[in-house]
Amino acid sequence: MAHYRHRKFNTKETYPEQNLDNDLCQAVVARGATIFLRGQCPQELDGGKNIESHDPVEQTHKVMQNIKQLVEECGGQMEHVCKVVVYITDVRHREAVYRTMGEYIKGVYPVSTGLVVTALARPDWLVEIDATAVIPE
Repeated sequence: MAHYRHRKFNTKETYPEQNLDNDLCQAVVARGATIFLRGQCPQELDGGKNIESHDPVEQTHKVMQNIKQLVEECGGQMEHVCKVVVYITDVRHREAVYRTMGEYIKGVYPVSTGLVVTALARPDWLVEIDATAVIPE
């Protein structure tokens, strides 16, 4: 790992009542060039067109694909992601969103904050995720 991940855990243990399997941690110590990503939504990076789905899994796949693409365009890799903040509009979508996000962060162990919000910038959006990555020195 490029960064020190303090107090790693998996959500299978911390949320046994939910069907989650995300590698997270309590803190990340990172040194290097920081990439601050704008909150990513289920839309195309070029042109801003929404994807044609109201499914939280499909929307989360698009969001995470955008994050991966942007991190790589900036010279990083997904293993450099240190923090994610997840915004969802319906708590009932939490497991689907986190399961899907977990596919992209398996073995990465970022810190994570999750919020349920009333709405996002467009009414069709169910999920928005912002990420911070640090490319090691």
